[in-house]
Amino acid sequence: MSLDKYITLGRSGLRVSPLCLGTMTFGEDNGWGSSVEESGQILDRFIELGGNFIDTANGYTKGHSEKIIGDHVGHNAAKRDRLVIATKFSSNLYLGDPNAGGSGRKSIIAACEQSLRRLQTDYIDLYWLHNWDVHTPIEETMAALEDLVRAGKVRYVGVSDTPAWKVAQANVIAQFRGWSAFVGLQIEYSLLERSVEAELVPMATEFGLGITPWSPLKGGALSGKYTRDSADRIKPDRTFLVSNALNDKTYALIDELEQIAEAHESSVAAVALAWVQAQAGVTSTIIGARRLAQLESNVKALDVKLTEDDLAHLDGLTKPTFGFPQSMEPFFPAIHNGGTSVNGVQAPPMLIQPGEKPY
Repeated sequence: MSLDKYITLGRSGLRVSPLCLGTMTFGEDNGWGSSVEESGQILDRFIELGGNFIDTANGYTKGHSEKIIGDHVGHNAAKRDRLVIATKFSSNLYLGDPNAGGSGRKSIIAACEQSLRRLQTDYIDLYWLHNWDVHTPIEETMAALEDLVRAGKVRYVGVSDTPAWKVAQANVIAQFRGWSAFVGLQIEYSLLERSVEAELVPMATEFGLGITPWSPLKGGALSGKYTRDSADRIKPDRTFLVSNALNDKTYALIDELEQIAEAHESSVAAVALAWVQAQAGVTSTIIGARRLAQLESNVKALDVKLTEDDLAHLDGLTKPTFGFPQSMEPFFPAIHNGGTSVNGVQAPPMLIQPGEKPY
């Protein structure tokens, strides 16, 4: 069980551990989460196992998550420099101030300074746009991020929770103007959330963005804690995140995960995480851990080597159905290939039959 098999994030030289420690649960300010003491224990164990990728945000527990990380590693330059600390902007922490959130230049620069202070560091390794701000031109956002990179306050930039077309627009603008482009894409991705495979995943693959999935266990629905038998006895701590996912379809999936887990002498959560890690474009999966024991359990996913049959079986159980234009893609080889095989794809010709000639 080790996290020291590092991967470069997308089309960048930034080396990150295969699992990223998500710290949304650091601090008990929202009525649930890890105490300051246990948050520190989780950080220490993650680092001890070789993990170097830590994800937070200015909005997590009203900034307390960032402060916990800063208090724990900020005083130790050697420890801090070894880590890849990622945080996010977009959240507004100042009631009544419209410019304290979103992706405008004023907001981004102020949020960065505040995060640097809480994290007790001179620079942020990866600065994420947390979610799309429809009121700010993307040129303004990318220019502000480039200023932070040139000032040495940010090393790399990434994007989360934003439509594929907007991410593509942002990166094309950045590339044409010689600015820093997004190197990472943070999206919700799990066996129960695969709509991202329609546009976001192919876009990330094409542009070389490393995918870092969040909620790979669908808020805990695939943790193995919730089963048909326990449905009436165990209520989710974060009801708003889990309850809607607990239905017959999910329980049927959990039944299958239990069988695969038994074959691998593992757990439901580890198998679900291993499936996410095996998906195209995924660099580092974000795992949340409210308790130290959860971290220990989730890291074991790296020891699970799913077979091609395992992956195909799980893929078939939750394969999404997409609308237009993806719904037309199965017909394209017949239209394009003229009955030949192209990159291993062959289909009977749809327009011209053997012996026929076009007009």
